Formats: sequence, C-alpha cells, structure tokens
Amino acid sequence: MKWREELKEKAKRSLNKRPPYGPDVNLGVFLWDKGGKAYRNLSTLPQPILERAKVTGIDVKEERVGGTYFQLDFDVLRAKLAKDFKRAGVYLMSVEEALTEFEWARNYYWKALPVDTDKYTAITELKGSHGYFIYVPPKVKVSKPLQTCLFIHKDSVAQAIHNIVIVDEGGELNLLTACSALPVKALHIGITEFYVKRNAKLTFTMVHFWSPTLHVRPRAVALVEEGGYFLNYYIHMAPVKSLQTFPTAKLIGEGAQAYLTSILLASKDAYLDVGGGIEFKANNTKGEVISRSVIRDEANVILRGELVGSSTSKGHIDCKGLLLSERARGEAIPILKSSTGLAELTHEAALGKISHEELEYLMSKGFSEDEAISLVVRGFLETGLEKLPPNLRGYADRILDLISKYARG
Repeated sequence: MKWREELKEKAKRSLNKRPPYGPDVNLGVFLWDKGGKAYRNLSTLPQPILERAKVTGIDVKEERVGGTYFQLDFDVLRAKLAKDFKRAGVYLMSVEEALTEFEWARNYYWKALPVDTDKYTAITELKGSHGYFIYVPPKVKVSKPLQTCLFIHKDSVAQAIHNIVIVDEGGELNLLTACSALPVKALHIGITEFYVKRNAKLTFTMVHFWSPTLHVRPRAVALVEEGGYFLNYYIHMAPVKSLQTFPTAKLIGEGAQAYLTSILLASKDAYLDVGGGIEFKANNTKGEVISRSVIRDEANVILRGELVGSSTSKGHIDCKGLLLSERARGEAIPILKSSTGLAELTHEAALGKISHEELEYLMSKGFSEDEAISLVVRGFLETGLEKLPPNLRGYADRILDLISKYARG
C-alpha cells in the first residue's frame, strides 16, 4: 500500500523529534519484537494478570459490558462484540484488521493526530502492534459499555498501539479502557484518535494501574463535530516511573462540547506531566479541563491546561494539587489563548496541603489519622462524576475509593 509506505517514510524522519514536555525516553533499550507465548483466551491468563486487570475495573466475566478488546503485549487475545451490537453495524476489532477489511478506515488513520507529531507517534507507526478499532453507525446508541484492556507482562518490552474510535452522526458510546502491567520495566505508548460526528456522544473513561518501573506516553486527539459531545475521564492510580500526556479536543462544529478530567495519584519517585487542551474552532462551543492530583512521597507532578479560543466560546481550566509529603512537588500551569473578544476563557489553580484543623476535626469525630486523610482525599477527588453516565458512576466511585486508600500509604 503506497499510502502506508508514505506514512512510514514520514515517521522515519521524526524518530528523533522530542516532545515539548516530559523527560526523554531512550527507545533503543526496549524490545519491539513480537515473539513469545500467545494466550488465546482470557481464561488461560495467569492469575496475577487477571487480578490486576480486575483492580482497574475490567469485567473479566463480561457480564456488564457489550464487548471486549484485550491486548497482552503485542498479541490481541480477544475482540468480541455482543450479537445485538454486531447486527446494528457496530465494529470492534484490531486496527490492522480494520485497515485490511475496510478501505474507508484509512480516512481515519493518522488524520486527527499526525504521524510525525513526535518520536512516540513515529515509532508506533514503524514498530507498533495493533490497537483497537471501534465504529458506531449513525443513530446507534450502544446501551452497554465496551471495554478494552491493554496489558504488559513481559520485561523490557515496548507496547506501542494505535487506537481509532468513530462515533457516527447521532450515535452514542461509553468506552472503558484499562491499562496495566506486572512489575516489569517497560514502555507503553498509546495513540488514540477519536472522531465524534454530528450530534454524537462519546464518553471515554480510562484507568491506568502501572508499575513503578514503567514509562508511559499516551497521545490522543478528539475531533468533535457540530453538536457533538466528548467526555474524557482519566484516572491514574498507581506508581509509575514517568508519565507524559496531553490529550486535546478540537471543537470543529458549532455547539460542540468537550470535558477533560484527570484524577491522579502520584507516589514514590514518580514523574507525572499531565495536561489537557481544548481548541474552540467553531461558534457556541464549550469545554472544561479539570485536574486533581494527590502527591505523596517524592513524586513530582506538573498539571497543564490550555484553552485556545478563536470563536464564540466558553472554556474553563481548574487545576488543583494536594501534597501529602514534605518532599512532594507540584506545579500547575494553566494557559489561555484567544484571538477574538468573543471567547470567554477562565482558569483557577491551587496547590496545598491538608490543614491540621481539618484533620483534628475529623479525628475528634472518632476517625483515626489515616481514616481522616482518606476522607479528605476522597472529597478532594470528587469532581467530574456528575458528567458520567449513571451506569459508570459506580465504577468510577469504586476506583476513587481505592485511590483514597492508596493515598495514605
């Protein structure tokens, strides 16, 4: 395929292109080969993998979901969709399968996010393996969430995947993605392109539960058309060596909306550079970038938010960090850019500690110090849940409860 060869040539020219944020990662120290044992179904997976997947909320028995995509290192173990959704024209498969089967799929391949964005997008095109492809036809409302799990269990590997999600006109989808790993040294790169068509709605909930020796580099862009609605709810709940991500929503149609929420727990010596951006390219568009970070031990967190207004629009950034250690470090960087007087863009940012008065009050009510800290953390993280669909709020609540327990050590 000539078009694919041209993409690869473009990628090769960007292999040394460092991103503007986050520490650099040496791509040469990781394994990119596709060898090793391949598990053919979820039930044969080792118990440690299943247990860790369950912590992130993956429904291993698939009782509450409408479809499952599960990728272990380089291998797709499962890509199954409920019969009702299949009959409605919904697709759930690997991105390579989609490119082979549907000529039109190439219209969504590296279109929202250019292949030469940085070294991580480039290496994904050159050496990446699979990723999920999801398509929801016009006016089809997928009544049950679809779940995807991207898991690493081999030492020293680089898992580079490319995901594409398309919700066509008037369609609706709730997508849960869980990413996790065994305690190995590895690299995860996750490229995701979201296409939210006219009057469509996509709720994307992503949970990361990595290990302290992993480097993680997600890249995501959403194109939201007229009347479209995109909600990105991200939870990071376990130690990681370094994480850098800056998902961006581009509101290209009138009345489009985007809400990006990040809930972060940073511990040990983790380095997290997490942000979110919204570009208001059409009139009557709205959006918010909200971040909450709990920082303990010697972790370092940078919270970024950026709004770019070039039309009649309303946007808000809210970045807050809670430091639980004298050695913890936090930084909040909200950025507002406007090329028109018709854009109403605002921001607020705060970094601080739990007050002694607050702890003393809770302890006077009979709570231990650890319990009091958990209660404060839980309340601090309570943001963005009201925007989640009712059938996902319980899922997010359980994850936030776990984070509040992990936060106290």
